[in-house]
Amino acid sequence: MRRMSRIATTGAVAVLATAMLLSGCSSGGTPNSTSGTTRAEPPKESMQTTLGAGEGQLNLIAWAGYTEDGSNDPSVDWVHPFEAQTGCQVHTTYGSTSDDMIQLMRTGQYDGVSASGDATLRLIYGGDVAPVNTKLVPNYDTISSFLKDGSWNSVNGQSYGIPHGWGANLLMYNSAVVSPAPTSWSAVFTDSGEYKGKVTAYDSPIYIADAALYLKATQPSLGITDPYSLTTEQLAAAVTLLKQQNANVGEYWSDFTKEVQAFESGTSVVGTTWQVIANLINSDAKVKVETVVPTEGVTGWSDTWMVSTKAKHPNCMYEWMNYITSPTVNAQVAEWYGESPSQTLACEETTDPNFCTTYHATDAAYAAKIYYWTTPTAQCLDGKGDNCTSYSDWVNAWQQIRG
Repeated sequence: MRRMSRIATTGAVAVLATAMLLSGCSSGGTPNSTSGTTRAEPPKESMQTTLGAGEGQLNLIAWAGYTEDGSNDPSVDWVHPFEAQTGCQVHTTYGSTSDDMIQLMRTGQYDGVSASGDATLRLIYGGDVAPVNTKLVPNYDTISSFLKDGSWNSVNGQSYGIPHGWGANLLMYNSAVVSPAPTSWSAVFTDSGEYKGKVTAYDSPIYIADAALYLKATQPSLGITDPYSLTTEQLAAAVTLLKQQNANVGEYWSDFTKEVQAFESGTSVVGTTWQVIANLINSDAKVKVETVVPTEGVTGWSDTWMVSTKAKHPNCMYEWMNYITSPTVNAQVAEWYGESPSQTLACEETTDPNFCTTYHATDAAYAAKIYYWTTPTAQCLDGKGDNCTSYSDWVNAWQQIRG
C-alpha cells in the first residue's frame, strides 16, 4: 500500500472571486448531495463530443501510486499496458498537495489531474478543467452511483470528471488503552483531555470540517447543515473546538507512515485515520487498533480524474479515464494504493477476496455516512445563502489553530 500525503499547504491561497459565487436552494439533505441545489454556472468551457485517435502522448498530474509503471515494483505496472494498448505515452508529475496540483494545472502543460475534493471546485470555477462527456467513458456506467453527481465533482448536473477511488476518515484507537470503545468523535474533541498528548489529528485546513461535523450533531443551535458550508460564526465555533483540541494533540499527521509509527510506539492512542493505516498497524502486530464510524458520521475523500481545458492530448486523456476505471486496473490501483475502488466490477478482480468488504467498496449505506471533501466556498454549498466562508478563510483559520 502506498497511500501518500494529501495535506493542503497552509500558506496563502489565491481563490478567484468567481469560484466563490455559488447560488441555490436547499440541498437534498444527504452528505454532499446536489439534489435540489442550483449553483452559479462555472466559466463556459467546451465539452468533447466525440473521441478521435490518440495523440501519442499524455501528461498527467497525479497522486503518487496512481500511475505505477513498474519502477517501484516490477509486478505493479498498469502504465505500460495502457501505452501498448493506446499508443499514448504517459508522463506523470506527482503532486505533493492539492494546492500544488492546482498551480501545476494552471500552467497549461498537463492534460489531466487526479484531484481530491478540496481542489475540484477551485479547478472547475477557475476554468482549469472542462466538463466531461461521460458517454465517451464506457466504464463510467458501472462506477458506484453514490460517487456520481457529487457536490465535489459536478455542478448543476454536469460532471467534471470520472470518480477514481474513495475512502472515509475514520476514528482509530488502541483497543488496549482506550476504554470503553469510543462511538463518538467526542473522544478526540470534548473528551480529548483523557488522553492528553496522545491524540492525533489530520494536518490540513480541510480537517475543520471534522470539527464542524461534530458540532452539527452536538450543537444544533449553531445551524450547521453541511460541514463545508460554514458561516463566519459557525467557522469560529469550529476553530474554538479545534483550539481546545490542540492542547491535547501530541502529533498532527499528513504522511500516513507518521501515524503508523506513532501508534506503534504508543505516542498516539486515538485519532482520525484511513482504513489502510489501521490495516498496516494490525498487520505489523505491534499493537491492536480498531476503527469506527462514529455516530456523528465521517468526512472522507473521493478522487476525480479531470480534463484540462488546455489539454493538448484530450483523446489520450479520455482513453486514460476509461482505462484507469476498468475493472482489472481499478482493482490493481485500489489494492496498491489502499482505497475503495470506484468501479463496482473491480471487486471481482481483486487478489484479496475480502478487499472490497474491508473497504466497503460497494456499500451504499456506508458511503451515505460520508461527507466527502468539498472545497468551501463563499456561496454556501448547502444553498443557505452567500454568507459562507471560503477556502482561504479556512486556511487562515488553520494557521490560527496550529499556532
